[in-house]
Amino acid sequence: APQQAAGDAAAQTPQAAETPASSAPAAPAADPGAGTDPAGAKAIARSMMSSYGWDDSQFSCLENLWNRESGWNYQAENPSSGAYGIPQALPGSKMSSVADDWSTNPSTQITWGLGYISGRYGSPCSAWAHSESVGWY
Repeated sequence: APQQAAGDAAAQTPQAAETPASSAPAAPAADPGAGTDPAGAKAIARSMMSSYGWDDSQFSCLENLWNRESGWNYQAENPSSGAYGIPQALPGSKMSSVADDWSTNPSTQITWGLGYISGRYGSPCSAWAHSESVGWY
């Protein structure tokens, strides 16, 4: 049943799952150790944002959003929901649409998270506004 639920969730949000591959030429970093600290993760995210057409004005919204969600910790796990990683994907295994190293590679998580934001909200500032109004994104 959990596998089917994950499949159903993916089927309900095809944009989020497909966006990284279709609109983001940025691939996960070759070095899986890159970005394991918040400053490194932020640098990775900043470098990927232009591939979505977002400029630096969107970065403060992304920074605020993922500060709230995970503190930019690639190992962050919500004990009640099971949401995982920097973008707090629910379930975390959704990020396997980018790469199998989703649980250990901050770059994979960021790639997935930016694709999710792009597909669902259009921009980090729109995602942040939604989070501010309802407490989640």
